[in-house]
Amino acid sequence: MKRTSLWLVWFAFACAASGNVQSQDPPAKVVVHWDKVVRVSETTPTLQVVVNPPLRRGTPVHDEAHRALHDLGADYVRYVPWLPYPKLGVAELEPPKDGTTSWDFSVIDPMTIDFLQATKGHSVILNFSTIPQWMYKTDKPVPYPRDPDQVTWEYEKGTELRDPSMQEVAGYYARLLAWYTQGGFTDEFGKRHQSGYHYSIPYWEVLNEVDFEHHIDAETYTRLYDEVVLAMKKVQPDTKFVGLALALPVDPHYFEYFLDHKNHKPGVPLDFISYHFYAVPTADQTPEVEQFTYFDQADGFLKTVRYVEAIRNRLSPQTKTTIDELGVISADDIAQGMPGHVAQPIPDSYWNLAGSLYAYLFGELTKMGIDVAGESQLVGFPTQFPSVSMVDWNNGKPNARFWVLKLLHDNIGPGDKLVEIEPFSPFAATHPYVYSLAFETHDGKKRVLLVNKRDRLFDVTIPGASGGQIEYVDQTTGFQPPATRKLAADVTELKGYSVAVVTLP
Repeated sequence: MKRTSLWLVWFAFACAASGNVQSQDPPAKVVVHWDKVVRVSETTPTLQVVVNPPLRRGTPVHDEAHRALHDLGADYVRYVPWLPYPKLGVAELEPPKDGTTSWDFSVIDPMTIDFLQATKGHSVILNFSTIPQWMYKTDKPVPYPRDPDQVTWEYEKGTELRDPSMQEVAGYYARLLAWYTQGGFTDEFGKRHQSGYHYSIPYWEVLNEVDFEHHIDAETYTRLYDEVVLAMKKVQPDTKFVGLALALPVDPHYFEYFLDHKNHKPGVPLDFISYHFYAVPTADQTPEVEQFTYFDQADGFLKTVRYVEAIRNRLSPQTKTTIDELGVISADDIAQGMPGHVAQPIPDSYWNLAGSLYAYLFGELTKMGIDVAGESQLVGFPTQFPSVSMVDWNNGKPNARFWVLKLLHDNIGPGDKLVEIEPFSPFAATHPYVYSLAFETHDGKKRVLLVNKRDRLFDVTIPGASGGQIEYVDQTTGFQPPATRKLAADVTELKGYSVAVVTLP
């Protein structure tokens, strides 16, 4: 028998004989070849901010959440006014009629300006993702709540634009960009609307999850992307654009068609593509089981990423990639739109599990050369995906998911050199449940990222770590910033769902 087969037989026997897998866990050893550079990192860790009522001024969440966003100092932060709150995300809710328009930024501006101020000095990606509903053909007008804080999942209807030239949609987005970059715009009837804003918007993403929202096919989306981009480039020529933003990147035709330059109009850039991933358990899975589901689904997604990268490299290698929604959605959140639904409590360990999943994905995406890995999302709350939140929706205090992002952002980034680690082998002291990534920073520091994929403790040995330090987020740090301790030996404990960075002396 092959050695691998022998290992599997031994492992199965040990588990069956013991009934206690934890007692069979061997210690982990991370053997790093510091002289062998694998690649130079291109990957930026970041997050998305989805607009919702807790982020409005005057709420208990607003100040703390924006302070955390500011202190993080991340680039490529994605800002998405999204469809569940039409008044918070759509600036023209009624069609132009009889010489008047409904342009109204009164509740949109405060949130957008606060976001731009919190991220000042860093790149951002804006995505006003919701096309005004009246631009789509429907049997009757689609209503929306008059209260901007009232959620609705019924605003988005229709699959065919009323203007087949798509200039109506393109004009809407050009005016949005002009509002924030050119001090205002001229509306459909020639009236000037003054904003006084002269921000520089470096990136704009065109729509969101088009495979779900309005069910836009690849050909239609590519036409729409072209018209929107050409109109917006007339407003601010140096803005770069992000395309696709697919919810489920499982249909290769979207990538094959969109990334083929011959399918676009002259002068249309393909700066970035984007797509998303959420691990989702079934409704009958317990928290103890979810750890296996999440990482298994993550491994399946990483295979998809490799496939998409092969398409991108073949058709448009200069196009970059931002995977700008990475996270976990609980089974309970999937049912949030059902009548009478009451959100279930989320165990504290969940935030650490979700954080460790993001750290694992970030590490693997870094190895593949993905440009941006965006955790989702700053604030979620009951009725709007509480399980994806990176802060406490009652007070804005960051949870473990945010602190994992902060740990990664502060310790590894573009320009750092990834170095070789001896791969997992059943006959070596490496470990299948402790993920590791070794790198040398631009200022010469030697560091190792460790991710515990399981809710149990492992001992980890890193030769040469004695005298260095470990910075970590685990279930003992909870909603507090990462903790730090000195290492008196090469061996350190890694608690359940811990994410840690070891800096060698």
